[in-house]
Amino acid sequence: MNTLDAIILGIIQGITEFLPISSTGHLTVAGKLMNLISLDNPEHWTAFIAVIQLGTLMAVIIYFWKDLLNIIIDFFNENLLQRKSFSSQNLNSKMGWFIIIATIPVAVIGLAFRHQIEGVFTKNLYVIAASLIILAVILAAAEKTGRFNRELKNLKWYDALIVGIAQAMALIPGSSRSGTTITAGLFLGFNRETAARFSFLISIPAVAASGLLEFYQSLKFLDKHGLINMAIGTIAAAIVGYATIGFLLRYLKTNTTFIFIIYRIVIGALILVLIAKGLILP
Repeated sequence: MNTLDAIILGIIQGITEFLPISSTGHLTVAGKLMNLISLDNPEHWTAFIAVIQLGTLMAVIIYFWKDLLNIIIDFFNENLLQRKSFSSQNLNSKMGWFIIIATIPVAVIGLAFRHQIEGVFTKNLYVIAASLIILAVILAAAEKTGRFNRELKNLKWYDALIVGIAQAMALIPGSSRSGTTITAGLFLGFNRETAARFSFLISIPAVAASGLLEFYQSLKFLDKHGLINMAIGTIAAAIVGYATIGFLLRYLKTNTTFIFIIYRIVIGALILVLIAKGLILP
């Protein structure tokens, strides 16, 4: 991998991490087209895409820094200092609990199936194409049945758990973390912007944990050149990711997700066509 490859992959990560179109799917397709994925050591690729997610993690933290600061302050204040009951805590403090609850499913499933996630199967383009199309259909169903009348202040602990389970389903490549969580939010009746906002907030612990763990483990097979390229890709992902967050939140205030539904189906079908024509290996 050279510097240009790292920049291209960082840009792809920054755009696709927050749009409900699957960052892992797009990065894997790009990696195969660029001949960057080794079938002998697929865990190297998993490590790379997990680490550059730290760039989009930086984007989330910077974009929502005021919200996160208030959540942290109120959470510790009302749970450690004032010791209020959950029902009497303010929204910021409750949001801290909701983020924790939503993180539990992905932590448990991610650890339980870690070796499968790092293996060859999750780089399989048949799996990615199928996930792109299937999630598109499910998201379309959410758009058709959603009430869009709930906001963050209406969030309950079981909503957080359901969205957290949906986040765990995003471990299937091609599903999309934002795609599964936004879809779950729409099914629960939340408006599109709220569903996206909560999706971004609950991504922080999971992305931080997986990214830092993979970075630590990748040190054993990365040389100085590889570390520099990884850093460049991460920075590119952060810059582009920040812009993408702002775009999506503004877009969802007045628009549906159908443009992303159509895109997922088209890309999923295109991948299958490229495989069938032998232009890309599955």
